[in-house]
Amino acid sequence: MLYSDMREWLKAVDDLGELRRVDGADWNLEMGAITELLYEAGGAVPPAVLFDNVPGYPAGHRAIFGLTCSVKRMALTLGLEGAETGLDLVKAYREKLRHFQPIPAKEVTTGPVLENVVRGDDVNVLNFPVPLMHELDGGRYIGTACMVMTRDPDDGWVNFGTYRVMVHDEKSVAFYVSPGKHGALHRKKYFDRGEPCPVVVVVGADPLLFLASGNEVPYGLCEYDYAGGFRGAPVEVIKGEYTGLPIPAHAEIVLEGEAVPGDVKDEGPFGEWTGYYASAGRPEPVIRVKNIYYRNDPILTCARPSKPPSDYSFSKGVVKSGMIWDELEKVGIPGVTGVWCHEAGGGRLFNIVSIKQAYPGHARQAGHIAAQCHAGAYLGRYVIVVDDDIDPSNTFEVLWAIASRSDPVESIDIIKRAWSGPLDPRIEPGRKGHNSRAIIDACRPYEWMDQFPPVAESSPELRARTLAKWGHLLGA
Repeated sequence: MLYSDMREWLKAVDDLGELRRVDGADWNLEMGAITELLYEAGGAVPPAVLFDNVPGYPAGHRAIFGLTCSVKRMALTLGLEGAETGLDLVKAYREKLRHFQPIPAKEVTTGPVLENVVRGDDVNVLNFPVPLMHELDGGRYIGTACMVMTRDPDDGWVNFGTYRVMVHDEKSVAFYVSPGKHGALHRKKYFDRGEPCPVVVVVGADPLLFLASGNEVPYGLCEYDYAGGFRGAPVEVIKGEYTGLPIPAHAEIVLEGEAVPGDVKDEGPFGEWTGYYASAGRPEPVIRVKNIYYRNDPILTCARPSKPPSDYSFSKGVVKSGMIWDELEKVGIPGVTGVWCHEAGGGRLFNIVSIKQAYPGHARQAGHIAAQCHAGAYLGRYVIVVDDDIDPSNTFEVLWAIASRSDPVESIDIIKRAWSGPLDPRIEPGRKGHNSRAIIDACRPYEWMDQFPPVAESSPELRARTLAKWGHLLGA
């Protein structure tokens, strides 16, 4: 890997020409709105955005948005080479998964995160430029591009996930976890016993740990081991003073505390990755912050979910695509030639699988498993299966395949009572977390695909001859 912490990663991103520095933007809506405008602008690759000189905060207390939303930044973060497109990234990610071996974290006694340690009465989470992201948010959110860490009280394995964390006051923050996520399962075990749940919230980790935090790592596998496997070396961690949980030694900012059964406050609403304020405010468990660890000139890592494209929707789709593709092959689905989780669906709601059909039912099998495998099951909506001549990342080609190769009566299957949650904007307020899935078979019908009308386009040979002679007309 070309970096070992956030600061080395930032230097590498700057060298790529993909870092934008902004001085003087206010934490109160301005940082979020600037990021939104940059990511909606289209055209050039949207940059990572580093905010400094935030009014009311010391120079050097910075916040960064848009960590991994480009092909080059994703390739840098995951240690991949040769990727030019999103689908290239997915293929390179899968190739790395093919030879992947987890590497456990390594405990050390010191690290940059210990440059400043604040305890007890001196704790104040608002000493950092925590943004108010959207106008209708219920508060300032310190945990967005974060990793929230818990330990299974039975088995002892450590999990961290990207769960949203809202500031209540200088010493307490919210702890919202979607139903069924590993952090929620851990917390419930403690609460069922009437015990406090130890929690660490890292709000300044390097982007590799953030990517590991936000994706469906198998139950029982620690995300540190997953990240170490990608890095090719163990993540260095320090034992937390209060919780004993492993804290990244090179993190920028870390909150350490506990959630106590029955200690709840209203959390939300918050503008989410679906593009809606889908989860209304409700009572959620509180983390009472006991210690704060941070580096000199700390960098708060942020993600601004919103109507796509947002500042992390691209990276979410890339990693999700690779994980679903990997799971399809692990259960024995042959002939998968591509998977793409579209940004318009936030990397979850609109997923496309391309296959080379080999037997009757092949397309339906691929579609149903993609909809219900671990990486694809939570809060999905549509899975479209297309032939291998369709680029799943090309929206126009996918829509053409749906329009010309599927039949509404014969080509759509519905799965009812699938896994969803409060972030789903289509669930009626007050109802439980179920939704349905549509599997759209947009492949040529297997039984007569050899007789399906041929595509009206030039053959590869004719295209090559024409480009060789007339390519100057296209700038080739």
